[in-house]
Amino acid sequence: MSAPDLEAARAAIEPYRAILAHAELELELAGRGEVQALSALSKRWEVLIRELPDKPPAAAAALLQRANLIHERTRVELLRLREDLLSEISTTSRARRTAEGYAGQLPRRPRLDRTA
Repeated sequence: MSAPDLEAARAAIEPYRAILAHAELELELAGRGEVQALSALSKRWEVLIRELPDKPPAAAAALLQRANLIHERTRVELLRLREDLLSEISTTSRARRTAEGYAGQLPRRPRLDRTA
């Protein structure tokens, strides 16, 4: 393969390297629970895929497979975060109901301090 052909092949898979790097960043952010930062990346994703050809070059197959695996791991991380949040909400709601139950047993105090 000539030098220009080699350079063209490298250039052809560069967008797929960017997709892989993007997938790795998404996984990192999801793993740290940085949902807002992760959400902000959606526009970047649109830019990355906008100009891709319908059929990727054969040399991009390994990059795409790895990006797909990382994407699946990100999905699992997001599911874990969701479950953690739902559990936290449930615990908070239960604690609030418990506190309200105890508060109902306390004598009512006037809201206005008339001693001042």
